[in-house]
Amino acid sequence: MSETRGDKARRRRGPALEEAILDAAWEELTTHGYEKLTLEAVARRAGTSRPVLSRRWDSLSKLASAAIVRYALHNPTEVPDLGGLREELILLLRQIARRSSPKVVRLIYEMRKDLEAAFSSFADIRTQVGVAGYPMQQILDRAVARGEVRPDFVTPRLLRLPVDLARHEMMMTFQPLAESDILEIVDDIVLPLWTGGSGTRQRPSA
Repeated sequence: MSETRGDKARRRRGPALEEAILDAAWEELTTHGYEKLTLEAVARRAGTSRPVLSRRWDSLSKLASAAIVRYALHNPTEVPDLGGLREELILLLRQIARRSSPKVVRLIYEMRKDLEAAFSSFADIRTQVGVAGYPMQQILDRAVARGEVRPDFVTPRLLRLPVDLARHEMMMTFQPLAESDILEIVDDIVLPLWTGGSGTRQRPSA
């Protein structure tokens, strides 16, 4: 007798089951938003039961946070060596803009209160994602090697600044990051702070 979909779901254990649950949670989050997220809906999509989820995550915010971290780690933003700091920062923010739909941005806002209640924050999620999610350290290292940035000039806060500014803009507007926003963040804010120079307000040819 062939196995049914339910049979296969029930036989999953450990990491395989956890991955299926987190994938299901991400689908629910991006389809319906955090405010409509329920353990029942995630369990149904993952082919498991609510008690299985409750034993692993004791709150919706922890489940949602774990799903966001898993998605970010499995879908990293990659920026190749383009030969210049400005070009790489612009490409990074363009990729973030393409990946951040208004629905995903709204998700961040909806989770805020529950994260605070759980003594957590998006800073904790960012720490778990680390450099795998946003390659800021690689971009900085290449800029230092080219002589564009002094090795001791960029503090950890300045290193986070480009992505933090992009995320803040999208959270305030619930809109994707516009090209004009990207150029302003890079040319007028990040490059002067990273290099100690002044804003260039250059415009790329393409």
